[in-house]
Amino acid sequence: MRHTVETLPTEQRQRCEVWTRVMGYHRPVSQFNHGKQAEHRERRHFRESTAHA
Repeated sequence: MRHTVETLPTEQRQRCEVWTRVMGYHRPVSQFNHGKQAEHRERRHFRESTAHA
């Protein structure tokens, strides 16, 4: 089955604000300084497999 994605015109789109947990509290990435934003972009995401009993 194929899915099609319909996009809205630019003037109807909203910017998505990304938050992350830093030092025990949540903060929007947009408030980071340029160096910290670059560090956030370089992060690697991983999935931890479930433990089998």
